[in-house]
Amino acid sequence: MAGVQQQQQQAQTETARRLGPRPLPLHLSAAAMTWMSSLAALPHLKSGSLSWKSPLQKSANDLVADLQAADSEALTAAVEQEVRRRLAAFADGLEAYRHHPYRRELAEPREAWREGTTRLLDYGGDSAVDAGDYPLLVVPSLINRAYILDLNEESSLLRWLAGHGLRPYLVDWDRPGPEERRFTLTDYIVGRLERALELVRRETGRPPILVGYCMGGLLALGLAERRGGDLAGLALLATPWDFQTENGAPPHVIAAGLAAAAPALELLGEMPVDLIQALFAALDPEVAVKKFLAFARMDPAGARARRFVALEDWLNDGVPLAAPVARECLGGWYGENTPARKAWRVAGRPVDPARVTLPTLCLLPDQDRIVPPTSARALAEAIPGAESLAPQIGHIGMIVSGRAREKVWQPLLTWLMACAAKVG
Repeated sequence: MAGVQQQQQQAQTETARRLGPRPLPLHLSAAAMTWMSSLAALPHLKSGSLSWKSPLQKSANDLVADLQAADSEALTAAVEQEVRRRLAAFADGLEAYRHHPYRRELAEPREAWREGTTRLLDYGGDSAVDAGDYPLLVVPSLINRAYILDLNEESSLLRWLAGHGLRPYLVDWDRPGPEERRFTLTDYIVGRLERALELVRRETGRPPILVGYCMGGLLALGLAERRGGDLAGLALLATPWDFQTENGAPPHVIAAGLAAAAPALELLGEMPVDLIQALFAALDPEVAVKKFLAFARMDPAGARARRFVALEDWLNDGVPLAAPVARECLGGWYGENTPARKAWRVAGRPVDPARVTLPTLCLLPDQDRIVPPTSARALAEAIPGAESLAPQIGHIGMIVSGRAREKVWQPLLTWLMACAAKVG
């Protein structure tokens, strides 16, 4: 009997263990290489043979003098001890996350429409309820789960908006199925998004306000240019446009990632989640190291740890990208900067923000490390009459952080309600 109970407990433990952060081998290697390189660099530091940028040269000279004055064996032993301590702390943070008891538990909203793997979720509840609330059509990214906008009880932008006189309809793309693996961005915009728009108009009898977040903002822009007469307004949250700004992702890194993914795209018809995660992790390999070191110091029962786990679960719950879309986005958007060059085409026609005549709001978080503010600002400047706000917050923080309600949710609500009032 004891053996059976032990097996059941072990099975429960295995079920509770998370697989992330993804891809785990990459993050483990980044941590090991970051700190082990300190040992490898130590002799070169002491000899003064390393080159430094001019602003750092004086500090480097002082460091070299201190190292040369130190006992060589004691210094090496101290560095080795610190490397082991940091690796152990990183492992502790990973294990604390992988076994944390938090699980997302929210009642799912009404499914208003489905086509293939795409669903439209109605945050107004039953179609006959709250008929006076003004409709929104909310478009998230294709490479992350839509529920970042409905993360949990404490952080749900959509439920909050639904409680303040609006009726959000969320496009939930899910992972590509056999049909979607052949999709281009045109298929998503001209096909799925246009039909979702038509459903919202039929159910509510009103032109919705279109809201796009990150990559979803570009999809929303493509729809707004085509169907502006069926919409009441356009809100773009952290939406990139110029992919080769000074602070943007290096084009050669993205191009190399697309080349590395070519065999998988041909074989699977999609870009796997771990390849997508690895590509973006390569832009800043130390992000995971830093955040899991910080998590190791948190109280696991505290609200801060719960928020960390909720967000990390979402980050690791990504979806693959259809192969044609991966080529269009990584090769076209990032590699060739097709949006800013007016070379990105939807249904054969270049997407030109200058043709958008809707009332438009662009939110440009000034601490965004995923979509540089300069990239998003280029789009705000290209849309005639667009309003813009630059809250002091980050890309994901604008949706789920403790400051999101004050910095983003409330200003967004104020604009949406004003836009709705103009329609009546």
